[in-house]
Amino acid sequence: MTEPNRFPILLSVAVILLAAGHLGFEHFTGGVRSHNLLNDPDLPAISNWLGLITLPAIAVILGLRVRTYPAPAPAPAPARLLGLPRPMLVALVGALFYGAAMATSFWLGAENITFGALVGLFVCALVFPVYRAEYILGFVVGMTATFGGVLPLIVALVVAVISFLSRLLFGKVFGLIGIRNKSDLA
Repeated sequence: MTEPNRFPILLSVAVILLAAGHLGFEHFTGGVRSHNLLNDPDLPAISNWLGLITLPAIAVILGLRVRTYPAPAPAPAPARLLGLPRPMLVALVGALFYGAAMATSFWLGAENITFGALVGLFVCALVFPVYRAEYILGFVVGMTATFGGVLPLIVALVVAVISFLSRLLFGKVFGLIGIRNKSDLA
């Protein structure tokens, strides 16, 4: 089996082990936590056990995307590191650090920093294609230790929809005014 064909399986197994390790740690240190929507006890609670479903599902989607990652026609295929094309790895790691920083600021009680990071997330949605699987997986994994595997996914999906629609809208507007690529802006 070639490396791109093996990658979805390896990534899924790694993410399952990460989720299982996190849940095992929670189980043996007081029980697996549940998180209320909007941190309101009157709203339904979502168990961290669901992370065993959501995290591997995102990993499979990313793995399948890696298999079909396009290479520009005249250029050679992009360099791969750990089985991921370098641009995807940079996006994954960047989103992982962003999610981890946001979760850490919440865990430490720095609500202003957490709110600023949340607002910054929406700004990032306008600049980066955060609707891609590598951004979503990195963000969700970065926040899993604090919020489980479902609440970060809900936030990531809302931001992903905003990112997709804004990029679609900007593309249509630029197409209407005659800008086809970055060289037309110069």
